[in-house]
Amino acid sequence: MKKIFLVEDDKTISKNLMLLLQSEGFAVNHASTQGEAVSMLANNKYDIALVDISLPDGNGFAVCTEIKQMQNIPVIFLTASGDEASVVTGLNMGADDYITKPFRPRELVARIGAALRKTECLPVIFDRNGLSVDTASGIVKKNGKEVFLSALEYRLLLVFVNNPKNIITRDRLLDELWDAAGEFVNNNTLTVYIKRLREKIENNPAKPQIILTVHGTGYRLGGSCDSE
Repeated sequence: MKKIFLVEDDKTISKNLMLLLQSEGFAVNHASTQGEAVSMLANNKYDIALVDISLPDGNGFAVCTEIKQMQNIPVIFLTASGDEASVVTGLNMGADDYITKPFRPRELVARIGAALRKTECLPVIFDRNGLSVDTASGIVKKNGKEVFLSALEYRLLLVFVNNPKNIITRDRLLDELWDAAGEFVNNNTLTVYIKRLREKIENNPAKPQIILTVHGTGYRLGGSCDSE
């Protein structure tokens, strides 16, 4: 049974959506605020998310960023605004689709099905130097044994997994972790998290092969750039 994460603050809409989706054979978890959504993401795994753009304590764009970093599942925005700016912003934030309220129930179900089919065709396993990351289930293994990461360590790892060919600057990592964690993350804290992550995923943390340092710039996954 596919599990849907519904983030919607309107009680009437969320109730009707839950009834509709459950009648279609989906399991549904509901959050009504950005804060509640982040908390639920840390403790549950989902197959797809439906996210309202307007939330009482934030917005759906921030929730979309959290979802993509923590679970990397399809996101469909539910928006009362059909203006081009909102649509473009949502898609640029990593959303897979959007639907404007009021929407037809059958159309929403069809869009959910299309997004799920696309996901099933994509590889979800990252495998390098004995490290495997299943972004669908959130399971991380090293040499076949499961590795238990904190929520912030997992978010940090996903930044690298989702950008396998790019150098990731420290400033970008700080921005990513700040948005994801909602807490103060400075350069020293980032260094500590990189060190902790390496200790869990590298064969020899003193000579890393997975998360490499690019001098004066940041970090990257193994490749051809000068690094240590």
